[in-house]
Amino acid sequence: MSALNFQLTDMPLPMVYATHRIIRDCNTEFAELFGYGRDELANTTFAKLYPELADFIRVGRMWRQHMSGGAAYYDERVMVNSSGMRFWCRVNGRSRNATDPFAAALYCFEPLQRPVIAELTGRQIQILTLVSQGKTNDKIAKEIGLSRRTVESHRLRIARSVGAANSAELVAWFLKYRQNESIG
Repeated sequence: MSALNFQLTDMPLPMVYATHRIIRDCNTEFAELFGYGRDELANTTFAKLYPELADFIRVGRMWRQHMSGGAAYYDERVMVNSSGMRFWCRVNGRSRNATDPFAAALYCFEPLQRPVIAELTGRQIQILTLVSQGKTNDKIAKEIGLSRRTVESHRLRIARSVGAANSAELVAWFLKYRQNESIG
């Protein structure tokens, strides 16, 4: 039996290899997802692909906490392409370095068909994503380092801003847009 060897460029999904959140290599699918050429992304920070620097920092803290010990981790977040258009992505990542998860990691990006709501803050979008994944206020609070009460307040503001009467309506509203093209 012979082993197959694959290179990043052979993968049919948007993938990237990074060290300390600096893109070291990516495949064409990843570059095209963000509207760049591969050479334009090499040796640049992931911060370039986030709507705001605060989003980049917040996601980094969350990933460092959950990807440590060599664990695989995923989340869903809003990213931005080269023309400034915001869009949702599911990001799966894994590092082999148990003590420093950003030392060398491989990430796979999957675009999602969801609305991008400009009036919501980055934190509210993060909480809305976790709510749509069926996570409780307690679990969300622990995952992102907030109090349960703060998470509840964010959920209430989000529900009011989209006209949802309760959490079930909020999740239904959010999931309905998975079928529609992203708006931004």
